[in-house]
Amino acid sequence: MTSGLPRVAASTAPATLPPSLPGLDPAWSRLVTVAAWSADRNGGSDHATRTWHLLDTAGSLADLGVEPVGTLLCVHGNPTWSYLWRSVLRTSLAVAAAGGPAWRVVAVDQLDMGFSERTGVTRGLPQRVADLGALTDELGLAGPVVTLGHDWGGVVSLGWAVDHPELVVGVATCNTAVHQPVDAPIPAPLRLALRPQLLGRATVVTPAFLETTLAIAHPKLDRPVADAFRAPYRGAARRGGIGGFVADIPVDARHDSAPELARISSGVAALDVPALLLWGPRDPVFLERYLDDLAERLPHADVHRFEGAGHLLPEDADVAGTVLDWLGDRLPDGHAPAGAEGGLPSSGDTAPDASRPLWAALDDLRDSDEPALVEMAAPGGTRTITWRLLARRIDQVAAGLVDIGVRPGDRVSLLVTPGADLTAALYASIRIGATVVVADAGLGLRGLTRAVKGARPDWVIGALPGLAAARALGWPGRRIATLALPAPARAALRVEHTLASVARRGARRLAAGATLPDAPAPTTPAAVLFTSGSTGPAKGVVYTHGQLGAVRDVLAGQYGIGVGTGLVAGFAPFALLGPALGARSVAPDMDVTAPRTLTARAVAASVSAADATVVFLSPAALANVVATAPALTDADRSALARVRLFLSAGAPVSARLLAAATELMPNASAHTPYGMTEGLLMTDVDLDAVRAAASTVSAVGGVCVGRPARGVDVRIAPLSASGVPADTLTTDPDVTGEIVVAAPHVRDGYDRLWRTNRASRRGLTDPRGHRTGDVGHLDRDGQLWVEGRLQHVVTTPAGVVTPVGPEQRVEQVTGVGRVGVAGIGPVGTQQVVAVVETVPPVRRPALAPAALAAAVRAAAGVPVAAVLVVPVLPTDIRHNSKVDRARLSRWAATVLGGGRMTRP
Repeated sequence: MTSGLPRVAASTAPATLPPSLPGLDPAWSRLVTVAAWSADRNGGSDHATRTWHLLDTAGSLADLGVEPVGTLLCVHGNPTWSYLWRSVLRTSLAVAAAGGPAWRVVAVDQLDMGFSERTGVTRGLPQRVADLGALTDELGLAGPVVTLGHDWGGVVSLGWAVDHPELVVGVATCNTAVHQPVDAPIPAPLRLALRPQLLGRATVVTPAFLETTLAIAHPKLDRPVADAFRAPYRGAARRGGIGGFVADIPVDARHDSAPELARISSGVAALDVPALLLWGPRDPVFLERYLDDLAERLPHADVHRFEGAGHLLPEDADVAGTVLDWLGDRLPDGHAPAGAEGGLPSSGDTAPDASRPLWAALDDLRDSDEPALVEMAAPGGTRTITWRLLARRIDQVAAGLVDIGVRPGDRVSLLVTPGADLTAALYASIRIGATVVVADAGLGLRGLTRAVKGARPDWVIGALPGLAAARALGWPGRRIATLALPAPARAALRVEHTLASVARRGARRLAAGATLPDAPAPTTPAAVLFTSGSTGPAKGVVYTHGQLGAVRDVLAGQYGIGVGTGLVAGFAPFALLGPALGARSVAPDMDVTAPRTLTARAVAASVSAADATVVFLSPAALANVVATAPALTDADRSALARVRLFLSAGAPVSARLLAAATELMPNASAHTPYGMTEGLLMTDVDLDAVRAAASTVSAVGGVCVGRPARGVDVRIAPLSASGVPADTLTTDPDVTGEIVVAAPHVRDGYDRLWRTNRASRRGLTDPRGHRTGDVGHLDRDGQLWVEGRLQHVVTTPAGVVTPVGPEQRVEQVTGVGRVGVAGIGPVGTQQVVAVVETVPPVRRPALAPAALAAAVRAAAGVPVAAVLVVPVLPTDIRHNSKVDRARLSRWAATVLGGGRMTRP
């Protein structure tokens, strides 16, 4: 298998200790000679003694006076070495020194790699697994052992785990693969490297393979770190192992190492120990299909995808911290799972009614000819769909989806704008036990690509723009179009079915006597809904059937929305939940990717078309509705006067904006609920309460979002001086901290984000609990005030500063529009910067004029180091409402540090 390698691949050299390298404690390095080898499974053997270089924290733990609870056995891949795991060694010792579980870390340099011996012997996968077994025998590892591998070191470590079930209590991997599907090609970079004419030249004669691997780190490696990875491979004579590893990749079943890979992959599926799968999605070699395969073989595994990270995952992301946290939770003493910690109390009398599935109202109204949906932007004008037609269409699509092969648990990505097609596809998919994936176009093409690829849908139901993006950007999933397409277009977009043809198949199936599958259990996943991406990459939020039903029920109970209610849904979740509530729903005519395109006349037209009494709009949409109010006709105003309830949420809504909205809807009660994708309704406040609270803004700060909704418990985790929320929770008034909620309608978890799930539930015993990432406080009347996001807290020498209060106070200054408050500098010594939109707007960013800067500083209520003016503040992608304070912080640090005064 190594015939493409030059003779230099067989070079020999003794093992050595590494030189002084950044981040590497010389006390960890040791050489271990293994005197006797056993034959590998292919009948090969290496009877010579071999010397390994490895990193080992045993001595450091002894110096600390602690006894390890077990051993973490780390195996690197190609072309790295044990240096890859230096942060794991360092972090494990820090945890032990702090009194946490003490894990001995052994990170090996595989033979012919790193600073281990160059053997001159071709070492295939069977031999490498046997090599590692011989080493651990020499070390006398007696267990418990957890393996941690990367790249092909992941395969070797898993092979060792399969062979040592008596020692292994857990396995963890970073970007590896144990199976190559026969219907999928070897990834392109490996295909190129495996070409006989390139193999030796790219991997051994030149350092091209090594340099390419180092170049795909995200972010780019510092020069000293990159040089440390190069250190054991200087000169072709030391790179034979790199070429040997590449040549040993089993490209098909005829490869010498293919049987061993098959053995390992089968053995992995039989492992019943805790497992952790860590992944960098930007890896050009280990594609996400390999993660899917591992997750299928280890269905109990915890999975975390580090969005933005790539192949060199331990360099790109905090693998060390994640692994040590996982060990502390799953194996705190080397064996038993972690116990529950104290935290949020449970309120067991608010469990969701599992007897009513999400589509119960559709079943109740299936014989009604009353309107269920009104489409304002339908081809040919406004279109009305009755409950009878909608229920029949959903049944037909559901039966048709079963007929084409959609199965319970399959993921169905919906790339459709709100309307009848989206409603039918969503409820049909949920009805048969599939999990819908909803990521709206407001994320932008890049964010939408990350979301869809991360969710790994089995099916995609899309309109033409979504299907075109899916094809161009390589999104996974078999394709179903919502519209008929010419044959060439269907072929180009890889469309297999249309929604209409699926419905026809379903109608034939039902006419022949077929029935729909039994309703899924309340604990079955029903949906993955993506967050806005306003505070980092959008996260997939998983809801079960029971939790979605609880969302429906809390909205119905809080606002009296039900059968017969006319609902204008200018906010996607409400557009989807309207049929579940039994409400007559209409989505106004607007560009869903740009909420500010909604006009007052479009809202009035929607109210008239659906005889609506309830209107729900995002703050950005509402602002433009108010701005376009002068265009309203008398008939428009009469229609808006019929509205009894107006809701706006998704970002803080000022009393001024709510009041302006009530001038358009004079008979409506204006409410601004507080919630998030993880829990759509947590608290509620009306305009009267907002006005009453306004007089206390200067003293307290923040946005009053009212009292908890039905079944919701709200607590505060106080902030430390460094901005870290405590594990203990309080309901004491005027204590600023992270807002923590619990309710039956809080999400089940985040999709493939174990670390994020852990952080959002830290210290909470109630499974319905959620750390929101928002900061705020409760007042003496039990009302919640939101003061900003946790990552936007400014940690000054005088204490923490939350941004919303200062922003509100500065917005009262004459000539000031919107304001963003951000921090610059190191944690604990940060300085406050105020970035201001002026009225009228400035033409270009600049330092604020002296008079304006003085007025801003006087109003802010906190020390302000600098005041900057900009034409427009950057906002989040989806809502166009939330100021992007993280971006402001980076920009302000750059321009105040002497950089160009560009727009943020």
